[in-house]
Amino acid sequence: MSRNIPESLAALGPAIQHYQSTVDDFDRETARLLGVNRTDQRCLEALADSGDDGLTPREIADRLALTSGSVTTMLDRLAHAGYVSRSRHPEDGRRLIVRLTPTAGRRIWELIGPHIAESTAVVAESFATEELEAVRRFLETITSVQRAHVVALRERDAFGGIEGSS
Repeated sequence: MSRNIPESLAALGPAIQHYQSTVDDFDRETARLLGVNRTDQRCLEALADSGDDGLTPREIADRLALTSGSVTTMLDRLAHAGYVSRSRHPEDGRRLIVRLTPTAGRRIWELIGPHIAESTAVVAESFATEELEAVRRFLETITSVQRAHVVALRERDAFGGIEGSS
């Protein structure tokens, strides 16, 4: 890769890092206010994104890179807190579907709703439609690259090699 990075592109790195750090701070504070740890919060986010369909424990495990035992323990904690419910899958009674409870949905929205409303208003005032389209494409592109690198890191062992290699 060329080291001749345009100045406008090079300036994006620190801006992205600062944004990512701020998102981490926001997530940490919402987790604190919900009384959950960061992994539990990521599970709640995934369930919120799934809408009424919910997710199976296996889907949660895959999204969060957790073992099935870890997911069971986490779901037990979240159910005890009143944040998730588990029910039989409508098409396969051997499987479970996990969904947010109405209480969880309300509590989460109380925390993130004001942020979403303000962000939407400020962005709508600050950017033209064409600019927002470029931002969307940019974010989708860097997200795709980031996901590929997460997968590559998951395949490495703790000592820097590839799992299963000698």
